[in-house]
Amino acid sequence: MLFSLALSVFATLAAAQRPDPDPGRRDPIILERSGGFNIGGKVIDHPTRPAQDQPRHVAQLQHPDVAEPVGRRAGLQGHVFAARLPRVPLGRATPGPRGLELRALQLRPGLPRPEQLLAWNFGPSPLDWWEDVQFPTENREYFWEQATGGRYIEFDNVPNVHMQSEAAAISADTGMNGDSIVYLTNSAAGLRSMMTVAKSNTTNIKGIVMYETVGIVYPEGYGVEQSNGPFGPFVIPLEDFEKLTKLKEIQFIFGDHRDETHLYLQQAREVAAIINDLGGNASVLKLGEDAGLWGSTHVSFADMDNDKVAELLDDFLARNGLDEYQD
Repeated sequence: MLFSLALSVFATLAAAQRPDPDPGRRDPIILERSGGFNIGGKVIDHPTRPAQDQPRHVAQLQHPDVAEPVGRRAGLQGHVFAARLPRVPLGRATPGPRGLELRALQLRPGLPRPEQLLAWNFGPSPLDWWEDVQFPTENREYFWEQATGGRYIEFDNVPNVHMQSEAAAISADTGMNGDSIVYLTNSAAGLRSMMTVAKSNTTNIKGIVMYETVGIVYPEGYGVEQSNGPFGPFVIPLEDFEKLTKLKEIQFIFGDHRDETHLYLQQAREVAAIINDLGGNASVLKLGEDAGLWGSTHVSFADMDNDKVAELLDDFLARNGLDEYQD
């Protein structure tokens, strides 16, 4: 069995790392092999110019050499490498040939810093931090800069959800990522992972772990209307939705500071129930109430207790027989 962890990077953040107490000694991450390939894309006709390729993904394979710890407070990729599991990050599917954009883009100033703090669930209101927040409490300005320094434009809109999930489905169906793919997603990448499964024509995708998904997918016939907003809900034919029931497990994860009135938590519970009613295996995990992890932010794999979050991922992979790699 060929196993692959595909880390969707549509809406992830850089971890806010504490300074290394021993900067002179760092454990190396040794890759046995690495590579990359383009996936997806269509030909776009133009009345006066030659046909152009539509934007596509770039998939990169990183396969660790040995299974061993990779250093202090490793992030998600470090944990994956320590388990000697290959990692396939998917790049944003907007550039066309030679890295050029093929559509006009209108850019606006980004979110003000206080609103980012609220969106990432570091506190109940702008510049008001949770008392138990799993974010460095000393020299907070420095760590906030570290967390937000890699912020980028996400291009959240309905056409891009379809374009990105279509490219990811093509990638999965090629078999170049293995035949036992698990999508690990954060934020709006969760919506895209569900759409990817719906668009896939193989059984290479075996599971999804969604950390604080923003957006979700419903089947037709359940009284939900398609939204034109970038985060859905998206409504798809029941036949396509049923592909989600064929996965070994789907897990929706939310932090303890998301109460039951949180829209996307409510939607996750509804969709998990639908998947289970149709014969699938889906669950909602609250990091606080269900796992005893308190103070989680929107990016729990960047939190100070991310080693415990990683243990929950280990449990997910083990119980589904997805915790080993065979070349």
